[in-house]
Amino acid sequence: MAENTEFEKHLDQLSSLYKNVLVHLGENINREGLLKTPERVAKSLQFLTSGNQVNPDDIMNQAIFHEEYSEMVIVKDIEIYSLCEHHMLPFFGKAHIAYIPDGKIVGLSKIPRVVDAFARRLQVQERLTIEIRDCIQRTLNPKGVAVVLECSHMCMQMRGVQKQNSKTATSAFTGIFLTNDATRKEFINLVQTKNK
Repeated sequence: MAENTEFEKHLDQLSSLYKNVLVHLGENINREGLLKTPERVAKSLQFLTSGNQVNPDDIMNQAIFHEEYSEMVIVKDIEIYSLCEHHMLPFFGKAHIAYIPDGKIVGLSKIPRVVDAFARRLQVQERLTIEIRDCIQRTLNPKGVAVVLECSHMCMQMRGVQKQNSKTATSAFTGIFLTNDATRKEFINLVQTKNK
């Protein structure tokens, strides 16, 4: 109950702030379409930054299993939706993640959940890539982790340089993905293979 009260308190404060933002943008806050906008924006931002209330390590630790499988495990095309911390505009795209187990595997649904936990914060893509990699490495201690993110950034497409077709790719590797070119190439080839 205390958490709910705190949530409501912050919601009211955020709503009030957004009402002022609309006024300073020259909007008529009594216009029918804007009457509930401050509260809707506040709820939206609370959801989009809800990853701050989640411990991604706990997500991983809920479903770790001892298994002797030692080949590459890939979860690809995981949708990412995040907010750029510089302009608070969305960036979105796909995450491709692989690891090579060393006696432990994780339930497959936990990897996208970890992506969401880090993405639902004010972020930069570079840090997001590393945070995902480090969480998987820290909790599973596999022989290696590979993470590639491909995203479109509204701060580049809607404003600023206005390059609508640009995408940003980032990568981060540990272990065998760093030291073994063949393993890294296998990962990249598998990521680039399209489903038919």
